[in-house]
Amino acid sequence: MKDKLSITAYEVVEDPMPIRTAQRARDWIDDLPERFAYRCLPLAIANQVGWELLNPSAFTARWNGKPGLDAISFKFDGEPNPLIGSHFGHGVLTFSFGYLFRTTKSHNIWVKGPANQPKDGIAALEGIIETDWAPFTFTMNWQFTRKRLKVRFEEGEPIATIVPYPRHYPRKFDAVTKNLNTNPKLYQQYVDWRNDRNAFNAALKESGSEAQKQGWQRTYMKGQDQSGTVFAGHETKIQMKEVKRG
Repeated sequence: MKDKLSITAYEVVEDPMPIRTAQRARDWIDDLPERFAYRCLPLAIANQVGWELLNPSAFTARWNGKPGLDAISFKFDGEPNPLIGSHFGHGVLTFSFGYLFRTTKSHNIWVKGPANQPKDGIAALEGIIETDWAPFTFTMNWQFTRKRLKVRFEEGEPIATIVPYPRHYPRKFDAVTKNLNTNPKLYQQYVDWRNDRNAFNAALKESGSEAQKQGWQRTYMKGQDQSGTVFAGHETKIQMKEVKRG
């Protein structure tokens, strides 16, 4: 019998960071005309995978460009939060979650920045941790990319996403390159899509065309190819399980 897949966040401090399921919405997309970036299904799906850790205290941070642990200055809206600091120097800002995570056997946690949520002047660093055995906590780190720039983190803003990841999984894949002509069926499907896409893009420039009325093609969103065949396992959204109190 296979182990039930689970992820447990054991609290190691009195006030750990809030955790929630990953959210589809992004402020910068909501500000776009017709919020058109949500039409990119791969982007929208990536936003929804995993669980987000939320910043517990609003603050502004600034790196002076030096390597020391004191090279990042912090200005909190309220009292300084012990979960936020500079532990490594060299312009690395560190968040401690306040949890020790445990996952099902042979599963790691991939910790990364919230998908498709960039911040000017600072970049999220990623890590993969063997959380099925390690009795250790881990941190989320952001690397300043510009000196003397004030970077703002709001209270409740996602600062990390955690995603369970099967250990050894990537190594099971053989990676090869081939000419598309070696797969006649896939080649024809690609040519049909390419020709249809080129024709649609050309028609977009024609005033009053059907393409202009449509605005964008929805074949991938519908999970279908150019012949209308629909893939049964297609996903248009992901609903992660809510974090429960154990």
